[in-house]
Amino acid sequence: MAAVPVSTPVPAPPAARLDSIDALRGLVMVLMALDHTRDFFHFGATQGYDPLDYHHTTPALFFTRWITHFCAPTFIFLAGLGAFLSGARGKSRRELSWFLLTRGLWLVLLEITFVQWAGWSFALEWQIHYANVIWAIGWSMVALAALVHLPIRAVGAIGLVMIASHNVFDRVTPDSLGALAPLWRILHEGGRVELGGGHVIATGYPLVPWIGVMAAGYAFGPLLLHPTRTRHTFLLRLGFGLIAAFVVLRASNLYGDTRPWTGQSKPLQTLYAFLDCRKYPPSLCYLLMTLGPALVVLGLLDRRLPPWLQPLLCFGRVPMFFYLLHLPLLHGLAVLAAQLKWGRADWLFGTDAAKPPVDAGFGLVTTYAAWGLGIALLFFACRWFAEIKRRNRSPWLRYF
Repeated sequence: MAAVPVSTPVPAPPAARLDSIDALRGLVMVLMALDHTRDFFHFGATQGYDPLDYHHTTPALFFTRWITHFCAPTFIFLAGLGAFLSGARGKSRRELSWFLLTRGLWLVLLEITFVQWAGWSFALEWQIHYANVIWAIGWSMVALAALVHLPIRAVGAIGLVMIASHNVFDRVTPDSLGALAPLWRILHEGGRVELGGGHVIATGYPLVPWIGVMAAGYAFGPLLLHPTRTRHTFLLRLGFGLIAAFVVLRASNLYGDTRPWTGQSKPLQTLYAFLDCRKYPPSLCYLLMTLGPALVVLGLLDRRLPPWLQPLLCFGRVPMFFYLLHLPLLHGLAVLAAQLKWGRADWLFGTDAAKPPVDAGFGLVTTYAAWGLGIALLFFACRWFAEIKRRNRSPWLRYF
C-alpha cells in the first residue's frame, strides 16, 4: 500500500484539503449514521435480531447493515492518511506526534464518558466502560504518534504486517495466557476485561488490526502528493486489486476469516454467507472487502466531485463534531418516537434498561425516514461548526 511510482517526481504538497478525502469521509459518516439509526429505531435491534443472520434476514435489512461495514475501516484509514498530509503541509514530526498523542488520548476519554453517557446510554454509568470505534481510533493515534518517527516505508510495513498476520493468532485464547489475558482481549480478542472494584471494560474494537489500518493509511499518503491522473490510476488499480484478493482469499476458505462460508440452499443466502466476514476483530477478508471499494470510490471522487455530492464535504470536514452530535440526536429522536407511540421509552435509558414492549421498534421505512431527518438536521449543525472552524484558528478546535 505504501508503494508509489518512483519515476515521477513528487510535487509540492497541496496547500488545501483534498475534496475527495473529505467527500469519502463524509459519505462513511452518513452511512454510519444509518447503522446507528437502525440501532435506535428498528424493531430488529430492539428485539435482538441479527440483521446478518442469512437464514432469517431480508435483502433490505442485510444490506442496510452490511453497507455500513465500510465505515470504520475507511474512516480509520483516512485518519492515517490525514495525519500524513498534515505533516506534508509543514507540521514537523515532533508537532505531528504530539498532536496525535494528545488527540488520541482525548478521543479515548470522550469514548468512555460523553459518547457512552450522552450518546448510547442516556445514563451516567460509572462501572462499565464501552471501548468501541472512538476508543480504537484514539489508541491508534497514540500508536501512530510513535510510528511517525520511523521511515515511512517502515510504518507501511508494520501496518501491512498487522493487517495481514493478526489472523494467525486467532487460535490463541485469552484463557491460555494467564495474567496476560486482559491485555490480549484489548489487543486482539475483544470481550470483557475486569478492572477490579466492579469496573469493566467491554472491548468491542480490539486494537491490533485497527492500528495497522491507520499505519497503512499514513504510509499511503505519499501517493496523494502525485498529480491527479497518477494517483487516480493507482487508486483504481489498488482498489480493484484488493477486491480481487478478497474474492480469491474468501473463496478459498484457507485463511483470513474465522467464519468459513458455505453454500446455502438459496443463491442469495450463499451470497450473504460469502460477504459476512468477521468485524470484531476485523479479519483480513473483512478489511480487503471494505478498503478495496473505498479506494475505488476515492479514485472516482478524485477526478471530479459531482455537484450532488457536495453536501458530503460539510460532514467530512468536521467528522468528530458530526460523531459527537449524531448519537444524542438520533437517540433523542428515538426516545421521542417511542414516547409518542408507546407512552414510554424507559428501555432506551441505560445498559440495564427496562424491558421494551413486545412490539417495540419500527420498520425499515420509518428507520430510513428517521435517518433522513437526522442527516438533514446534522447538515445545518455541521455547516455552522465548519464555518466557525474556518474563521477561528484556535488550536483546540483541531480536536473536534
